[in-house]
Amino acid sequence: MKKWKILYSILFFAVCLLPSLGMFFGKSESSSENRELAEFPSLITEEGLNVEWLPQAGDYFQDHFAFRNELVTANALLNGKLLGTSTAQGVIQGSDNWLYYKDSLNDFLGVELLSDRSLYNIAHSLAMMEENLEARGVDFVFTVAPNKNSLYGENMPYYDSLKVDEENNLARLVPFLEKEGVSYVDLYEAFTGEEEILYHERDSHWNNKGAAFASDLLMTALGKEHDSYENVEYEVRKDYIGDLDEMLYPLATTPEEEIYYNKTLTYAAVGEVESNFDPRITTVNPVKDGSLVMYRDSFGNALVPFFADAYASAYFSRGVPYQLSDVDTMQADTVIVERAERFLPDMAQSPPVLFGTAAVLEEEPKQLDTQGALDVKLSRQGTQIQLTGRVKEEYLDTETRIYLRINGAGTYEAFPMDAVVGEETDSGGFCLYLSQQSVLSEGNRVEVITETDGKLSIVYQSEIKEETNQ
Repeated sequence: MKKWKILYSILFFAVCLLPSLGMFFGKSESSSENRELAEFPSLITEEGLNVEWLPQAGDYFQDHFAFRNELVTANALLNGKLLGTSTAQGVIQGSDNWLYYKDSLNDFLGVELLSDRSLYNIAHSLAMMEENLEARGVDFVFTVAPNKNSLYGENMPYYDSLKVDEENNLARLVPFLEKEGVSYVDLYEAFTGEEEILYHERDSHWNNKGAAFASDLLMTALGKEHDSYENVEYEVRKDYIGDLDEMLYPLATTPEEEIYYNKTLTYAAVGEVESNFDPRITTVNPVKDGSLVMYRDSFGNALVPFFADAYASAYFSRGVPYQLSDVDTMQADTVIVERAERFLPDMAQSPPVLFGTAAVLEEEPKQLDTQGALDVKLSRQGTQIQLTGRVKEEYLDTETRIYLRINGAGTYEAFPMDAVVGEETDSGGFCLYLSQQSVLSEGNRVEVITETDGKLSIVYQSEIKEETNQ
């Protein structure tokens, strides 16, 4: 009996030590999780002895221990198959083998929604962007890729009973887009009108048929001549591995069906492109016309082939904030902004990089305050000047416009935005980009002017110097 106890103890400690010992005999496999893994910490840093070495080493071990993927997968299978729960931080285990991205949960529940001012910031920034592009003869359209559980929430688990509000950010944003006159293609309404499911079960995105459907709607809205895929023959292959499936079961993924169209495409990529997930992709098509710039996120990856095949040249960027200089570089005649529903809060914080257009005020604004704005800063961003700050809440309404007057001369409307202050956001933020010729080398006088219900008011007035990175 004593012998069996000794053998059991040896076996127990061997199993416990195996993940640690295995780290010395082989390189751990890369994780499928959608995050960066911890790096091995240095004992000595520039500041001296690293007093955080032990917890950092613990984080490293947690991310790199041997057989990690195997153990993570085994644990996920036990919880997912037996208990119906997800062990991956970013994945929700639904019914009937459906998986959902947890980042979309607030939208689904209707909690922590954007304020009306934040929604205005998104809509008005897009309207300013569209106005600038239209003045240059460039067509513009904005669209939102719906969250998977916004369209197909019937397989969500018990969360449905925790809903606080049936209206989410997207539903509340649409009236602001309409009021601001933004050219908007409502994919949510279009997808809900389709009986066929056009998203993957174990991925957070639409399938190729859904991408073709969205592409057709966008190009039709733009009046762009293109090939519709409605009647194109396709084959179905069970070979697609979903992103959520890889996150949850890194070594036990379940292939699901994907649509592959039987159509010869005529475009070619410029330079090396590993996949449609690349942050920047340029394509050419000698048998088509038109030039496109598309700002997209991961939903836009599946759109790339459809748009690349419709335009003579196209540039697809995942960069944020949007660099509108791309439009000039590409000599684009069309700009599309595609954003996933769950990223709408980020849109409120990231206005596009675009030179401000001079504004003409109908009357001289009334002086209300000289310190009604906070953190007003002037800094150099490459070859341009950036002015940022926040208007105090008492001088803001939901649809208050913000102007900056520089040195008593040029007046420009700033992009409204949500400014991040510590762990909070302030929806009274603003951002303006100017050419270097618009400001002095030193001692610029800046006035912040608000327009609420047609009334103009100066709420801030001060001389500010350019910030430099020491």
